[in-house]
Amino acid sequence: MKLGDMGTKVRDSIVGTVKGAGTVADTTVTEIKDATVGVVKGAGGIVHGTTDAIADVLTGALSAVDQVGGGVLKVVKGVSLGVIETVGKVAQVTAGTISDTVRAAIKGTAAIGGDLTQAASGVAQGVFTGAKDVGISATDAAFTLGKAAVTGASEVSGDVVQAVTGTVRGAVKGAQDTGNDALDAISSTARGVVRGAGEVGGDVTKVTKATIAAAIGVAKETGLNVEDAVSAAASGAMDAAGAVGESAVQAVTGVVGSTVEGVKVVIKGE
Repeated sequence: MKLGDMGTKVRDSIVGTVKGAGTVADTTVTEIKDATVGVVKGAGGIVHGTTDAIADVLTGALSAVDQVGGGVLKVVKGVSLGVIETVGKVAQVTAGTISDTVRAAIKGTAAIGGDLTQAASGVAQGVFTGAKDVGISATDAAFTLGKAAVTGASEVSGDVVQAVTGTVRGAVKGAQDTGNDALDAISSTARGVVRGAGEVGGDVTKVTKATIAAAIGVAKETGLNVEDAVSAAASGAMDAAGAVGESAVQAVTGVVGSTVEGVKVVIKGE
């Protein structure tokens, strides 16, 4: 995607911010967010033509990553937070805003050959942090993140497993950072993932296993109970499968009772 004026300015602002700090590692998420907000405000906002404008901003940010090297997660998190914050000050942030942000991050990452898992994790963390301040519930944010991750990956023929893995990890870390229930974040993200797969004709078995594997991984990283994380992921997937159709129910049912990453998949309370 060719950069527009706003995307070019975002790219240049982030590059300047990073170089001023030294490296991406020396730059804070807040500095990246503020650089984004400054450009967007100066350009008159991103309310009109939101989808294209958000895509331009995220593509600009990822072009900056391509120039300065590394730091996809941090840059995407900061820029996503900046997008949500800026839109939230002049209009209502909706599920569509979140979806546009996620899909733009995936598309931009694919364009530069970046790490999709890191980008998906970064956008999920940024959205979670921003959603809290604009009146979107953690449950709704997580569901939309999961759904958009699958649809976004399908739009660019990207690796859906990487997109799902990053999204689950980012949703959990975002939930923990904002004082929300991490297990609810897993369950809600799983619902979104399966609904997204249903809408694009994706492999429900594949995305369900990917969601559960990601839940196991992030549980081990963050100290969550692994069995509870697996149950939350499987429960959310099963809940969404009912709305998708019988084939989805059969797919998720086939995963429940199996073993993923050495852990038996059990829905607690059933």
